[in-house]
Amino acid sequence: MIPLRDNIPPRTFPFVNYSIIAATSLVWALQLIEPEGMDRLVERYGMIPARVVHPERNIVVRELASRETRRGLRPVLVERAAEPAAVPALLTLLTCIFLHGGWLHFLGNVWVLFIFGDNVEDRLGKPGYLVFYLASGVAASAAHLLSDPGSSVPTIGASGAIAGVMGAYFLLYPRAMVLTLVPIFFLQVLVLPAPVFLGLWFLLQFFQGTLSITSTQAGGVAWWAHIGGFVTGAALVVVLKSLGTLRPPVTSVRPRADHVTVYRVRPFRKDWP
Repeated sequence: MIPLRDNIPPRTFPFVNYSIIAATSLVWALQLIEPEGMDRLVERYGMIPARVVHPERNIVVRELASRETRRGLRPVLVERAAEPAAVPALLTLLTCIFLHGGWLHFLGNVWVLFIFGDNVEDRLGKPGYLVFYLASGVAASAAHLLSDPGSSVPTIGASGAIAGVMGAYFLLYPRAMVLTLVPIFFLQVLVLPAPVFLGLWFLLQFFQGTLSITSTQAGGVAWWAHIGGFVTGAALVVVLKSLGTLRPPVTSVRPRADHVTVYRVRPFRKDWP
């Protein structure tokens, strides 16, 4: 499911959210122009669980390389020493959330942040939202670290921090609607309640994360980072609400009741706001 937009207008200009997107975009641009390749930045600033647990040890990474044989070039698995960390190992739990592994990874993350981040910033305030985003990212990295502490595969991506934003949105805007592109037999555009969209996304992460515990695959999606970020974001909202520090809710622009209700899904119509 791909979110296209929600129906909650931002109350103020989301300066912090746009600044985070700009900073993430700048780092991605630096990755693209890195003369020695993207892997160097990933290994120097990405979070490698084994390095965090044992910062005194040399990290060995395994990667595919081409080797010439009588039958031509064949892929082989080779070992080499990882690039040394550019910052203390614990700090990579934060720096890793600004790195990405490809265009789809980068564009998907900044798009979801663009959709949901402005409304969370409205409720938390600008300084609070910045601290919240960074804290969610660190908590997501820690969740992945706990799930696989011996891994030598670098962990990168803003997905965990953005999962925290989604967890906050899940509780802050229970009546919001999300215009969603859904590939059911063919592409359809549906209006989904935000709790349904975000709840299904979280269940998918939890299901995949549970399966990954017994998986022998060396790399892939950091499912537990997503789970940890989402739970952290929701938990922080509960704490902030109990302390009375949240700003009043943003007035929502709801679709008319004649074509969609809060917990029913119907095809998108052009008069949806």
